Amino acid sequence: MDEKETWGKPVERRGRLTAVLALATLISAFGSSFQYGYNVAVINSPAPFMQQFYNTTYVERYGQPMEENFLTLLWSLSVSMYPLGGFFGSLMVAPLVNKLGRKGTLLFNNVFSIVPAVMMGVSEIAKSYEIVIVARFIVGICAGLSSNVVPMYLGELAPKNLRGALGIIPQLFITIGILCAQVLGIRHILGNSTGWTLMLGLTGIPAVLELLLLPFFPESPRYMLIQRGDEETAQRALQRLRGWEDVEEELSEMRLEDQSEKAEGRLSVLNLLSQPSLRWQLVSIVVMNMGQQLSGVNAIYYYADSIYASAGVKQNDIQYVTVGTGAVNVFMTIAAVFIVEASGRRLLLLIGFGICCTACVLLTAALSLQNSVFWMPYISIICVIIYVVGHAIGPSPIPYVVTTEMFRQSARPAAFMVAGSVHWLSNFTVGLVFPFMERGLGPYSFIIFSIICLLTLVYIWLVVPETKSKTFLEICQMFASRNNVEIKLGNRPVCSEERGELG
Repeated sequence: MDEKETWGKPVERRGRLTAVLALATLISAFGSSFQYGYNVAVINSPAPFMQQFYNTTYVERYGQPMEENFLTLLWSLSVSMYPLGGFFGSLMVAPLVNKLGRKGTLLFNNVFSIVPAVMMGVSEIAKSYEIVIVARFIVGICAGLSSNVVPMYLGELAPKNLRGALGIIPQLFITIGILCAQVLGIRHILGNSTGWTLMLGLTGIPAVLELLLLPFFPESPRYMLIQRGDEETAQRALQRLRGWEDVEEELSEMRLEDQSEKAEGRLSVLNLLSQPSLRWQLVSIVVMNMGQQLSGVNAIYYYADSIYASAGVKQNDIQYVTVGTGAVNVFMTIAAVFIVEASGRRLLLLIGFGICCTACVLLTAALSLQNSVFWMPYISIICVIIYVVGHAIGPSPIPYVVTTEMFRQSARPAAFMVAGSVHWLSNFTVGLVFPFMERGLGPYSFIIFSIICLLTLVYIWLVVPETKSKTFLEICQMFASRNNVEIKLGNRPVCSEERGELG
């Protein structure tokens, strides 16, 4: 890179959404991210019929009904095995993406979807509730891998001016998966005693489509050049993705990143934790992923049915209101795709956590006064919708985008492994702890969530910089002064003007 390019910042060619890039994005997001969302919500609606199946199976085996406590334990396992599997899937991210590549890992990951889909589909015929519980763990592994690998893959395929928008697509497909599960879970469709096994088994269809179609699309050019040293394949992949022949500028930027990383080598999680140059990036992704899950989003969904019931929504109509809430989630995530490059990542995070914090405080007040003020239940419903809107534009999608952007090639797999582990452990913790919080604190549980939202917001305001339209190396330079290190470009250190300023 010559002096003019480094200091003058000439007008550069902006990447565009080519057919190859668009199709690779849609296929990987539908084949992997969609399943994450689908399996989050798929057992909510048919829960009574699945529990009835558990009890009937037990009676056929042992000649007596299952004790209520044992049924509760089995159902808790059916629910919690999914985030537990997600945690173990996250631990597999770094070794798999380094060995198989990003696309290769997504193709391999379909094993963890197709096998449990078949298991859940035949569970009633096999008269085994154990199959359902084991299958939920295996499909959780699939979700743990896909939730980390898809954003990494798309972040490395995308030109920097589209990286934010394409980075939100996986979260969009997660919300679409949740909505599809809610729609299919309507009693008249599949959320009934005869349709629930088919509903659980449908998760294998996106996996089969991905397995058939994704091989025709490129592997990450950054992976091929920086980690595999295959510049020719990286160049061909870039030419297909960008839709033009001259990709030398991007290749030069990758070579520069490769040179600056040569001394570090590929980082394991332990290396990552001990790297001074990555200290604040690592703290930031831990805080954002904890904030995302501990902000109460799963508790809001858990509480939603009782809020709707108390507002006078008929029991049979609650499922339709829930679908409406899911549709709002999808719509707002679509909005985030279109505004993230204009507004930036940091602003969306601040606004999103701010809305969630306010909604939790108002929801606490509304739930507390619900029985004494006749119109207060409707305020509760509005608070739930406002919370969903806030979470959908910032806390839900942006941490994945920022995790991709804050780390260079050698550190990114280990970073996603840490971020994913924190994400799924926090998810598991909320699922485990919230029922006890609800029993002990009632509506005041949401004050705790509002405090977590506020603390996350303050951290982002003080520490997290804006990363839109920056190269991966430029973002590392932005953190250099806070980490008190020098990042080298080739053989020369980066000066303070090149580092930029932290937000």
